[in-house]
Amino acid sequence: MQWYYRPNTKSGRSPQQCRYVEADYGELGRLSVLYGRFLSYQCHWLILNITVQLFLLNILGSFPQTSEVVIAVPAIHISRIQSMIRPDISIAAEDVGVNGMGAYTGEHSAAMLVDAGVKWTLCGHSERRGGFGGPGESKEIVAKKASNALNAGMSISFCIGEQLTEREAGKTYDVLVEQLTPCVDVISYDQWSNVVIAYEPVWAIGTGVVATPEQAEETHKQIRRWISTAVSPSVAASVRIVYGGSVNGRNCVDLMACPNIDGFLVGGASLKPEFVNIINCTI
Repeated sequence: MQWYYRPNTKSGRSPQQCRYVEADYGELGRLSVLYGRFLSYQCHWLILNITVQLFLLNILGSFPQTSEVVIAVPAIHISRIQSMIRPDISIAAEDVGVNGMGAYTGEHSAAMLVDAGVKWTLCGHSERRGGFGGPGESKEIVAKKASNALNAGMSISFCIGEQLTEREAGKTYDVLVEQLTPCVDVISYDQWSNVVIAYEPVWAIGTGVVATPEQAEETHKQIRRWISTAVSPSVAASVRIVYGGSVNGRNCVDLMACPNIDGFLVGGASLKPEFVNIINCTI
């Protein structure tokens, strides 16, 4: 997905400036991005559920031009959903293979996803880092997947987040930097326009507990400041950093008002009609 839409109201920049202008930290306009995971949420959805949910989403009316909407879906449903979804919603894979083409049973390489028309993928979601009860994906594996996707021409949502014990111990910043560093090491400067960072505090995912706007804004600000030093001020200003973790129609407006929050990675609330309210809060 190329980000040529109008920037959000956090800046008056033009679409061209939104991506490429050299600017001081914090001055660059950024298009809001909303990720829904309702079709894959905890692997519950079957074809009938998908058909009903897509019908509801397709009749919701127009989305604000200040938003980009992406739906992450299981690989088995990608082709079906692509044929049914409205054209102003993009499709993302939930994961991408750590290797290229070859004898990797069960994997979906970046080249295969691109060939199937998929332009986005998640990388490093906390559930995959956690391993579903077994060994999870290391930060190096996540970085390699991100590199593979970007080199194949895809856009990525790079997921990071801390456990509750880590936040309570005051280690949130250290954990996020540890997760981000291998990714920064493999991303070239011109690939950053295809990167969205998704901050999801693990303790807030699906729990009903949401970070306060103050907590989320402070963490997003720290991430952006670190990228300013680790990559460049212009990349820090333009990269979109979205929040995930029990976002819903009640708290989205206050969260979206924060200057360093550029959208959301939505889980359970995207199962409900309020998902459109979350999309529209970017106006």
